[in-house]
Amino acid sequence: MKKTLVLGATDNPARYAYRAIHQLKQHGHEVVPVGIRKGQVAGLDIRNDRPAAEGVDTVTLYVGPQNQPGWYDYILDLHPKRIIFNPGTENPELEKLAQQRGIETEEACTLVMLSVGQY
Repeated sequence: MKKTLVLGATDNPARYAYRAIHQLKQHGHEVVPVGIRKGQVAGLDIRNDRPAAEGVDTVTLYVGPQNQPGWYDYILDLHPKRIIFNPGTENPELEKLAQQRGIETEEACTLVMLSVGQY
């Protein structure tokens, strides 16, 4: 299964990041939730620091492009295999930086990918 860091994690059930964390866990993926505020989602503590996470396969973004620059180094230094830009998080600058480091990028919806078996 794919270890996934969810950037923009929240304990608000109305948010897509909340639903994605639940769905990732239900599909057997290890999840590292990182958000602005501490909390809990799907039995996991939301980290509001920049945890060192080894073996991250995927970073799935739920942070808008205007708030991403402060996270660039953290995301890229994780050396994930891919970054998923969920709707509303598309960012050509970060995509280019990632691709220059050999990181695959996808503009897609994590929830849809999981539901159709394309994750």
